[in-house]
Amino acid sequence: MKELWQYRYFIISSIKTDFSTRFARSKLGGLWLLISPLAQVLMYALVLSYALRAKLPGVDSQFAYAIYLISGMMAWALFSDTVLSCMNCFVKNANILKKLAFPRMCLPIIATGSSVFTNVVLVVVSIVIAFFCGANIGFNLIYIPLLATLLLALGFGAGLLCGVVNVFLRDLGHFIGILLQFGFWFTPIVYMINLIPPQYQHLMYFNPLACVIEGYHNVILYNKAPDFSLLIYPSILAFLLIVLGIFVYKRAKDDMADVL
Repeated sequence: MKELWQYRYFIISSIKTDFSTRFARSKLGGLWLLISPLAQVLMYALVLSYALRAKLPGVDSQFAYAIYLISGMMAWALFSDTVLSCMNCFVKNANILKKLAFPRMCLPIIATGSSVFTNVVLVVVSIVIAFFCGANIGFNLIYIPLLATLLLALGFGAGLLCGVVNVFLRDLGHFIGILLQFGFWFTPIVYMINLIPPQYQHLMYFNPLACVIEGYHNVILYNKAPDFSLLIYPSILAFLLIVLGIFVYKRAKDDMADVL
């Protein structure tokens, strides 16, 4: 931690550089951060809104399903972006790792910081849109940073672990991409848990993302606090993933530059 603190300015400037270079030659620039996820929300809302609106009890808005989608999408975007960014950070920066001497742990932190910055913009705009769509936005919005931190911890732990393994086993990157696609559909983002047969609904909570994203739905759609009992399991899992990721990183860091 002391070593990372000494490199804090390098980490901050790298996050800024990553964001500015991502849209360097784009006419719309950072607007693509919003256009892509919101277009996805619009597509699902147009196709499924009429069929699924009635499955959201207690919400008196014709845009209820769109609000449900927005809250789930912003959460999923933070998790998936963090996992993929951390997983690719060592391979993507192979030349820098070979030429410069600096703590390699800076790279997943820079990747995570870029994901946070991107998601903050998306969350602010999404909440404004949800408000104008009739969402019952209120005091419970203060729980969003807590839920986002939990998603970030899950994404960082999983991404760091996969990132180190990906240096030695490149097939993992392709596998994780497929796994995330399955994860999206096994998480109640597009559909509601109450659409699943009652005898199978409890199985959804083995998915830690389902527990956290239900918190997003409670806060943004119903203006309710998240169910904190559901957050215990994702918190423990996030802690274990981070510990395991750091352990694997420490064991492998001396060999990473040679393999890259």
